[in-house]
Amino acid sequence: MNFAEIKTDFPILKDIIYMDSASTSLTPEPVLNAVLKYYREYNANVGRGVHRLSQIASQKYKDARRKVADFISANEEEVIFTKNTTEAINTVASGLRWKKGDKVVTTLLEHHSNFLPWLRLKSFGVALDIVKPDKNGKFNVSDFEEMIDDKTRLVAVTYISNVLGTITPIEEISAICKKKNALLLVDGAQSVPHIHVDVRNLGCNFLCFSGHKMLGPKGTGILWMKEDFFDRLEPLNFGGGMIDDVSLNSYELTKGYERFEGGTPNIAGVIGFGRAIDYLNKIGMDKIKDHEAKLTERLLEGLLEMKRVEIYGSLNSKERIGIVSFNIKGLNPHDVALMLDEASNIMVRSGHLCCMPLMKYFGLKEGVVRVSLYLYNTEEEVDTFLETVKEIVKC
Repeated sequence: MNFAEIKTDFPILKDIIYMDSASTSLTPEPVLNAVLKYYREYNANVGRGVHRLSQIASQKYKDARRKVADFISANEEEVIFTKNTTEAINTVASGLRWKKGDKVVTTLLEHHSNFLPWLRLKSFGVALDIVKPDKNGKFNVSDFEEMIDDKTRLVAVTYISNVLGTITPIEEISAICKKKNALLLVDGAQSVPHIHVDVRNLGCNFLCFSGHKMLGPKGTGILWMKEDFFDRLEPLNFGGGMIDDVSLNSYELTKGYERFEGGTPNIAGVIGFGRAIDYLNKIGMDKIKDHEAKLTERLLEGLLEMKRVEIYGSLNSKERIGIVSFNIKGLNPHDVALMLDEASNIMVRSGHLCCMPLMKYFGLKEGVVRVSLYLYNTEEEVDTFLETVKEIVKC
């Protein structure tokens, strides 16, 4: 597929160069059409009616669950819809029955969404140990071997850093967790949209990711876990659609994934999420990965030629995806982001990127400038970005 042709599905790209997909991806026309079709043609709640509109909506909602499951090689009965990665992680953090003396192991690379829920548990007597990467954002697996012990209840780790783009050795960490009888939660927010993820190979107990980072609507997310964990996890929300029976004095939760989906869900968003997966599948995740790898290598090579530019994370494009954070010595990252917008209509992220502990570790008081690429970016856009940065460096 000609990736330049993909741009026709994203009218917003007519006048801008969008390089902030790690924050939120853009939404193609087929996904928007799927969302609007729900509201225009069969706007009804799911699982709560026998009339035709409800049955159509319920089937479309079910189809989306199957598409998500197939995308990560899971059983559809194991897929729970949430509003985002944050809610998925908090469902696990709040739902497990913790006891004083339990321990959680996480890392310094984590987004606040996979750090704060575990930090909060310290007030309940749960210990928190943090594995630190080297200055390139890479982990020594032996550090996990040392940190994960018999008291470790759960290990929570990002698959790909939203700051450095570096890839975590999940399968090696999983092997350690199994040996120590610890649960493993993987934050897949930055991995599932960009590389092929197969939960059967990861060896994790929980996988969390968001629809809005993979061409889907906002307000959609996934918590994947094996069905045998359903009874071990308390739901985050209680309400309609998640019970088998209610009396004046008690209630009985349903057995399946519905127990974690209380209340009316984001039906249109979930259907749009399913359409986004269709879109990604049509292109092919391997092709997307290869396309982004070429752009990332071009981007890194260009930035490395500029004397005042400091890049964070591995300089080896094979050890990361298309997320590159950098600074220009002497300039505030927010100023650089504004100059990129004003000079060349380039949209990038700047600041702490919801990773303050990591920024403090690197001594980056004001944060960084982050470029994050996706399938709709082109070599010409990367070249425009590099030329613009060259001009900014001269300031």
